[in-house]
Amino acid sequence: MTITNLFPGSYGSNCYLVEDNGEALIIDPSASASAILRRLREDGCTPIGILLTHGHFDHIMSVDTLRQAEPNLKVYIHKADAPMLTDADKNGFSFFFRQDRVWKAADILLSDGDEIKVGNAAFTVIHTPGHSPGSVCYLCEEEDVMFTGDTLFADNIGRCDLWGGSYATIRQSLKRLRSYDGGLTILPGHGDTNKLSGALDNTMYI
Repeated sequence: MTITNLFPGSYGSNCYLVEDNGEALIIDPSASASAILRRLREDGCTPIGILLTHGHFDHIMSVDTLRQAEPNLKVYIHKADAPMLTDADKNGFSFFFRQDRVWKAADILLSDGDEIKVGNAAFTVIHTPGHSPGSVCYLCEEEDVMFTGDTLFADNIGRCDLWGGSYATIRQSLKRLRSYDGGLTILPGHGDTNKLSGALDNTMYI
């Protein structure tokens, strides 16, 4: 399995391509659709799904453009964040820009513990609310990696003052992440990677 970060995406957000055995998942398509599709063509991989760690606008910018280019693509989001795609107040666009910007609804609504496969690899959904109601992490145990979105950065956590956010809730999510192998490499929604234990030790919130 190979992982490519197409940073810089929109608003400093990371956009990851996960490729295995000729298939690819796109995690948080903040980069331009043209850049994503060009890289997939260069690598000879077919995109099979778009995984969203949460529904804020800076992580979903290219979702609909990718769908137009690849009609078979399925968009995955946790069921608690599903309303964010279709509501500019909830996805934050109107808060920052005083304009409406919405996307089409997701195809598949996720729950904690669901599994998504790409090639020979599998990702488990870990529901980690707090940054948003349906924030999730995607764990691939075989590769010792966890995509943490805006739940956990290398040295901090995501803000909790937008729609549905809660500091009390994200603290519980961070405590849950303590139960996983601290040697996992986290790939966050913004910034650099880190080991899970190091990232958790860097935050004052737990």
